[in-house]
Amino acid sequence: MRPLVWIFLEGGGETSRPRALWRLLLQFVLWQILAGIFAGILFVSWRAAGGGGIGLSLVGFVANLPAVLVSVWLSGRFFDRRRFEDFGFHLRRRWLYDLLFGLALGAALISGVFAVEDALGWVKVRGTLESLLPGLPFATALLPVLVLYLCVGIYEETFSRGYQLRNLAEGLNLPFIGERGAVVAAWVLSSAFFGLLHLFNPNATAVSAANVALAGLLLGTGYVLTGELAIPIGIHITWNIFEGVVYGLPVSGTSPVGAVFFASRERGPDVWTGGAFGPEGGLLVTAAVLVGMVITAGWVKLSRGRLGIREELARRPGDDGAKSDRMR
Repeated sequence: MRPLVWIFLEGGGETSRPRALWRLLLQFVLWQILAGIFAGILFVSWRAAGGGGIGLSLVGFVANLPAVLVSVWLSGRFFDRRRFEDFGFHLRRRWLYDLLFGLALGAALISGVFAVEDALGWVKVRGTLESLLPGLPFATALLPVLVLYLCVGIYEETFSRGYQLRNLAEGLNLPFIGERGAVVAAWVLSSAFFGLLHLFNPNATAVSAANVALAGLLLGTGYVLTGELAIPIGIHITWNIFEGVVYGLPVSGTSPVGAVFFASRERGPDVWTGGAFGPEGGLLVTAAVLVGMVITAGWVKLSRGRLGIREELARRPGDDGAKSDRMR
């Protein structure tokens, strides 16, 4: 009979390490511990500097960025035996081009949704360049919310796609599934989990959760086709900024904060516009996400000359093919 420790470890002797699915739990716990530490440091520093107001409400979001990055680095170093860059951060020229593409695509997709709503009379703009923080000018109120969405876009993709999807793929890489099947299954499962997490957002519905899960598939498309986080990070950042800051619409059930370029109110059918949850709860976003997946696949084919699932995402460090993964 194998010892109980086999449930938690794979390999043997000096090569033993937590099994792939357990690494997800360990990384999450480490993330929460570090988030508390960083939040405390930022809170004390901000108050010592005489800061208050919206800066304090941003502490948690800002603290999550270093917490996720450090927890993934530590987990990769001690649990995965994998370098941090192998979670999707091979920062080369191609990575930058992919990031710019993702930024442009995220802005274009949500702009398309807004344009359709406007053409159909489903959205009304009540004002422009509005500060939502009493006593603060537009430019001052704008900066904190841009920082918020920048942090969220980076740390959510690092966790959901970079660490979670890759570990799920490695854990599911069983003989009867295979590498390609493991990556696809991890892609679907991580996206479903992404949608379930958003069920706890204000005004969430079954449709909004399904749509967010579908958006997870869109964000994961760039990762499973390139092995890099540039495209998903880019899409995530500008999608949120254009939805909540430029067009002044709810972002995943949360009302706009800080400042908006257009103070808008949706008034069309909830099934299409998403109602109180915002566009992500409506069928217009469903269509936009599907279009975005096709465009992402087209970009990968155009920029790389090939299109296919990056099977190396399911491989352990040291397996055949891992070297090519590291050298991309």
